[in-house]
Amino acid sequence: MTQLAEVFGSKVRSVAAAAAATAAALTLAACSSGSSGEEPTAADSGTASAEAASYGDLTVQLSWIKNEEFAGEFFADSEGYYTEAGFETVNLVPGPSTGVAELVSGQVDVALSDAVSIGAGIGNEGAPLKIIGATYQKNPFTVLSLADGGNIATVEDMVGKRIGVQDSNTSLFTALLAANGLTADDVEIVPVQYDPAPLVAGEVDGFIAYLTNESLILEHEGYDTVNLPFADNGLPFVAETFTVTDEAIASDREMLKAFLVAEIKGWTDAVLDPAEGSRLAVEEYGSDLGLIPEVSALGATTQAEDLVVSDETAENGLFTISEELQAETIASLEGAGITVTAEQLFDMSLLTEVYEENPELVDYAG
Repeated sequence: MTQLAEVFGSKVRSVAAAAAATAAALTLAACSSGSSGEEPTAADSGTASAEAASYGDLTVQLSWIKNEEFAGEFFADSEGYYTEAGFETVNLVPGPSTGVAELVSGQVDVALSDAVSIGAGIGNEGAPLKIIGATYQKNPFTVLSLADGGNIATVEDMVGKRIGVQDSNTSLFTALLAANGLTADDVEIVPVQYDPAPLVAGEVDGFIAYLTNESLILEHEGYDTVNLPFADNGLPFVAETFTVTDEAIASDREMLKAFLVAEIKGWTDAVLDPAEGSRLAVEEYGSDLGLIPEVSALGATTQAEDLVVSDETAENGLFTISEELQAETIASLEGAGITVTAEQLFDMSLLTEVYEENPELVDYAG
């Protein structure tokens, strides 16, 4: 067993499980109180209207364990950005979870998820959710292979190869094939779990993984790896999405905007200082997980340089999702059998207002 299985486990998210959980949660939605945040009033401030807003406690569902993937949240907490924004506490609940069921049932206020899981919840289950921003501008999924094994560097290299695919990612892999004019008949799909031991043992030629996780761990263990990123091969979609309920947007708009301000500040720090983001994960927030410092540092740097920033964020600020990327995401979901419109999936108006009111936040690179 590799350190991957022991430390990280599954990095992939189960859309099928999310749909089942959402169906159950939707039956309880009428009893949910929605967001725990409250709009500030002059009476709440108790004194002058200039007093800082107070939003009380906030609960955020993380999509994964407390590793470097959430460096921006760790900065926002440790540097006091959440407090400055008006929150008494921000509870970061570790996953794995898509956050769909938790949002619908009112257990959390915000979920860090991905467009596939949220799109499935909306399109298949009618979940009243919206993505209001995205940390990852780029889909982090990849077909991982070994240089002295499958050596899958192009889509054509997959033809005739054995690809290890987890059950939860079958539809995504099928969509990758379709986006490149291939079908399941062109490859041999081998059911696997989340430990890439079958790849190391030569039982499969390729393995569905995360760019910032499995490949880095195998490299740390001495393997020469090759990645075929989904995002660069016809299947781009946003991930680590800030997702909330429609009710929260209607009732707690200023609270959500304050949260986004704190997050932008936190992720600005994470982009500029990935080493410190990794340290926060390894030594503080994920200190009980046995994270590998070298791997964490690589993951923090990779996401800061390749996933979080883009030409779009350089021009318009972190978390922004261009209309083009929204359209690409919708097309990716259609390829995975999920039917949803951009208007149903995204509401970028809050982030637009945040940057209009705080234009200095756009220049995260300083």
